[in-house]
Amino acid sequence: MAKHILDIVSLNEDFFEETRLLGITAPLKNYQFCLQLNKLAGFDFRLNADYEIHLKKKDRSYFFNIYESKEPNSCLIHFLYHNQFDGEYLLPEFKHMDFLWLMKGDLVDDEKCNWIKQSIKSINGVQMVAELTNEQIKNKGNMVF
Repeated sequence: MAKHILDIVSLNEDFFEETRLLGITAPLKNYQFCLQLNKLAGFDFRLNADYEIHLKKKDRSYFFNIYESKEPNSCLIHFLYHNQFDGEYLLPEFKHMDFLWLMKGDLVDDEKCNWIKQSIKSINGVQMVAELTNEQIKNKGNMVF
């Protein structure tokens, strides 16, 4: 009987293929931030319980919410991750980021990405928005659902 080895690195690379990721510093509650995005920028972010990330560290469980907004007439889906839960971080290399915004499913050109960044920056309480590269992410597997 042949053994099959799961190639985690390839899975992570496939998940992040043709995506764009933003890091957002905004000390706001998840629901407050989503409400502002929906109201001011025309998104439809809603909590997706099917995509909650569960990490176990030091015999403790941590749960990271993911909000989802689908673009009408497009394959593009926006995922908003909360980067912190009970003192633990989804991506510890970005502890200064409160939220991670993943754009997946369709190409996002620079013009659209810049419009999204400007829309986020216009929200009261947002301190910083920065695009993150795949090379900067050390714990990619933590974001895969």
